[in-house]
Amino acid sequence: MDAARRFADADHLTDLVKAAFGTDRRIDDLQRLPNGSKKGVYRLRLDDATRAVVYIWDPAEDYWHDVLPDGATDPADPFSHASGLDLFQAASIRLADLDVRSPAVLLADRSRTLYPADIAIVEDVTGGTLEHFLEHEPDAATASLDMLAESLRRMHGHQAPAFGKVGFVDSGGRSTRTTCEQVVLDRALTQVTEAANKDPRAATGRDALNDMLHTLAARISPRSRIGLIHGELGPDHVLIDPDGTPVLIDIEGLMYFDIEWEHAWTRMRFDRHYNRLRRDDLDQHRLHLYQLAMHIDLVAGPLRIAASDHPERQWFLDLADFHLRKALEFQL
Repeated sequence: MDAARRFADADHLTDLVKAAFGTDRRIDDLQRLPNGSKKGVYRLRLDDATRAVVYIWDPAEDYWHDVLPDGATDPADPFSHASGLDLFQAASIRLADLDVRSPAVLLADRSRTLYPADIAIVEDVTGGTLEHFLEHEPDAATASLDMLAESLRRMHGHQAPAFGKVGFVDSGGRSTRTTCEQVVLDRALTQVTEAANKDPRAATGRDALNDMLHTLAARISPRSRIGLIHGELGPDHVLIDPDGTPVLIDIEGLMYFDIEWEHAWTRMRFDRHYNRLRRDDLDQHRLHLYQLAMHIDLVAGPLRIAASDHPERQWFLDLADFHLRKALEFQL
C-alpha cells in the first residue's frame, strides 16, 4: 500500500458500525479486499459474528482519480468515471425493480459525519465469485450461469427512455450525443490517439485503426432500442449467494445503452461459457464495432492506470499489451 493513500481501519469505521448495528457492537476483524481500483471495499466481522461489506468512495481509495482524461467526470457521458454513492444507489434501485440481485444496502451515508467520504454498508455475499465456480466447479456453476442469463434478459429487455448512466437518466438527464454508436466511435478515436502517444506500435497502427473504426461505424443502421446493461460484466463481477443466485457487484457503471456493448464484453470475459448467455437477435455490425472499440479501451485505460501508483501496475501493462495486439490484428 502506498503510504500517501488513506485507507480505513477499525477505528475509522467505529462510528459507522455503531450507526448501522448498534452502539454496543464492535469490529472483531476488518479486511481490505484486493482488486478494487475505484473505491475501497472492506469486509468486516463484528463481535457477534455479523458480517458485512463496506464501500468507501474516497479519492484516496480511487487509483483512477489522478489519471482521468479530460471530461471523464461529465455525467452526460455514458462512459464517464463510474464511481460514487449516487450512481451506486440509483443502480441498486433499478436492478431491484427488475428483480436482479445486487448486494442489499444496509446503510448509506453521505453526511461525512460518520466517515470523511461517501460510504455504504452492504450485505456480505459469502458464496464466492462466479469466476471461481467456472474455473474450479464448472458443473456446479451451470444453474447460476443460467440464472444470470435470465437476469440479463430482463435487464436487456428493459426499454430505456434514453442512453446514459442510470443515475443520470433516471434523474431526468439527457445526453447531447446522438446515438450509442457515435459515442463509442468518438471515444475509440480519442483513445487511439491516447494510446499512440504512449506506445510506438499504436502510433504505427493509428491510421489503420482509425480507418477501421470509421468503416465499421458506417455499416450500422439507426435504431431506437436501448436496454439496461452492467457495462463491465465479467464473472469476477458476479457473486453467488448461498442459494446459488447470481449477485451483481461493481454496479456504479450501470447504464442504458446498446445491449451489444454488454455482449461484446461478456463474450470476451466468459469465453467458452458465453454460449449460455448468448442471444441470436444481436446487431452483428454493432458487435463488430464495439469489439474493436473494447480492445482499444482496454489499451488506453490500463496504460493510464499503469502510470498511477496501483500495486498491480505490471498486470495492467500486460493487459494493455494483449489488447493492443488484438486491436492491431482485428479484421473487418
